[in-house]
Amino acid sequence: MRSVRMGVAAVVAAAAIAAGYWYFAATPAQQAAVGAPGGKPGGFAMPVEAKPVRVGTATQDIAAIGTLRSFESVVIRPEVAGRIAALDVPEGQPVNKGQVLVKLDASVQQAELDQALAALALARANFERADSLLKRGAGTPQAVDQARATLLTDEAAVELARAKFDKMEIRAPFAGVIGLRKVSIGDYVGPGTDIVNLEVIDRLKVDFRVPELLLASLKPGQSIAIQVDAFPGRSFAGVVYAVDPLVDAAGRSILLRATIDNPEGMLRPGLFARVTLTVEARRNAIFVPEASLVPVGDQHFVFRVVDGKASFTKVKLGARTAGEVVVLEGLNPNDVVVTAGILKIRDGMAVQIVAPGGAAPAQKPTPPSGT
Repeated sequence: MRSVRMGVAAVVAAAAIAAGYWYFAATPAQQAAVGAPGGKPGGFAMPVEAKPVRVGTATQDIAAIGTLRSFESVVIRPEVAGRIAALDVPEGQPVNKGQVLVKLDASVQQAELDQALAALALARANFERADSLLKRGAGTPQAVDQARATLLTDEAAVELARAKFDKMEIRAPFAGVIGLRKVSIGDYVGPGTDIVNLEVIDRLKVDFRVPELLLASLKPGQSIAIQVDAFPGRSFAGVVYAVDPLVDAAGRSILLRATIDNPEGMLRPGLFARVTLTVEARRNAIFVPEASLVPVGDQHFVFRVVDGKASFTKVKLGARTAGEVVVLEGLNPNDVVVTAGILKIRDGMAVQIVAPGGAAPAQKPTPPSGT
């Protein structure tokens, strides 16, 4: 009895091996013929899951780290020494272009200007007198030339005194938001002393670097999106307007500068920013799920469902996104690809599309018209 049982087990094992070999080695036509009623072809279809390709816009994005900067920024400093007589610095508030921010004590400069104006008036009177005498024959050309030279010298002295006087007032060079002042009324300041900073923040710049390998794909006009830790979950759009012509030899990187509109003043200069640069946008791109890919060496294939049969199709891949891959060549917008059951089918095999999980047959997916 023991030998009989062993013999039966050996026969069963041999039959299982033969069945497995036939399943993987037989042609789809042979399998269909066996599975068909009465041995006729066309009665067997392997259940698989499938879905239409997705048509949309494919973007090639580059991640970088950047810093926000004011669109314009300046530190207000005096050009001459003096004591601060008045401060009109509304800290943290906007100011207009040309608005007087600081007045230095100008009593000495005012006196110098008055003196220069008085000398100019005398020089002009002397010149007119000398010219009048020459016309009547009572003067000499030399006296007229000397009076003219004195007049020109005094005119220049007035302009110099007026320029010194004007420098005692410091005006806003452009409209912006005033920072925090570093001086008070009565302070004595010298040339170049920091008084207050002035920033333009309704538009901001963002500087960021990308590897030099991407040089060929960089150009002004490309769009960016930034995220900052101060506003988690929010994204702010901008546009690249300049690419530095100099490549950083130390870091092998290229500096780009973009602008971002900031009308509400939410963003501030100096913030750390995560930048996503879009270097290419391709419309009507074809996307397939990553699960539909069949790698063969360094090539990739998918199974298309064509007239109820699996068609093993070579594809050329592009960028990868979350769970999807862009197909550059090999598929059309109305194709349907197998996403599950790939290991059970081969080229030309009859397939039946079922719902996810294989619970019940599904209707043939309707090819998308676009996104």
